[in-house]
Amino acid sequence: MIAPNAATGGKPAKLYDMVDPADGECVLREAEECLREFFPASDPALLRRAFADVQSLFHGQYPGYRASNTKYHDFEHTCSVVLAQARLIHGAMSEGWRFSELDAVKGLLASLYHDVGLIQAEDDILGTGAKYTVGHEERSIQFMRQNLNGSLPADDIEDMADCIRCTILAMPPARIAFRSEPMQMMGWFLGSADLLAQIADRYYLEKLLLLFEEFKEARLPGYDTPYDLLVKTRNFYQDVARKRLDNDLGRVDRYMRAYFNHRFGVDRDFYTEAIHRNLDYLDTIVGQCRDDIACFMQGLRRSEALL
Repeated sequence: MIAPNAATGGKPAKLYDMVDPADGECVLREAEECLREFFPASDPALLRRAFADVQSLFHGQYPGYRASNTKYHDFEHTCSVVLAQARLIHGAMSEGWRFSELDAVKGLLASLYHDVGLIQAEDDILGTGAKYTVGHEERSIQFMRQNLNGSLPADDIEDMADCIRCTILAMPPARIAFRSEPMQMMGWFLGSADLLAQIADRYYLEKLLLLFEEFKEARLPGYDTPYDLLVKTRNFYQDVARKRLDNDLGRVDRYMRAYFNHRFGVDRDFYTEAIHRNLDYLDTIVGQCRDDIACFMQGLRRSEALL
């Protein structure tokens, strides 16, 4: 945990004043606390075991796999999505939604496994995992099936597979045949958490330069240079992310405010605030620099360690 800002009367001032996604154990504890509030007898054993396996996988300590080498889609990104997922589940339950403990655990597990398909097998030595950008979700599902085999019934694992498919931007969630309304909600939470965690990241703009390298290896069209990706980011949020959140994912991101209100006593949506802060800063440097690449890069140097 990060200590609340004293200047705000002990209450959090910004998104990262509560939990730092770079601290995996901290993220896991917060997810467990979100469960425990509604399920006091909750047993975290399965979530903890899966978390340890996925952490080992990203760090190159899982048998048969190389370490994660996609600089944007790293373990911190996975943790940030798990955290956002836990917060949406908590916020929705605070507002009256009733999920079983198993539903909530499946939602959290789906968020944990959603990007593991970007990790290469140990004998896959060409390029990086970014080459699997298109279609990595099904690879993630395949690893999840293997890793959880014997831990959950097959139908439950397939529920989680449907949740992971909600992170595929090209797939309308309406095409996914969820077995139940609670699992549809978990899928909507995950599709939303993936977008929110990305765009609200405190170093989102800097990390876009890393994301461009993944797009380049995956040969995704539409982004010829890092600058091209940066100047199109505002439109991505408005025309793709925001529309998907509102129209395809049931506007479940509204439950973030409920989470912060019930958990910290602050009636604010810190994710929306962080997103607009990122985009406003991007607008500022785009306006100042125009097509001056050197100026643009200088304006993004808020975290030299990333670059």
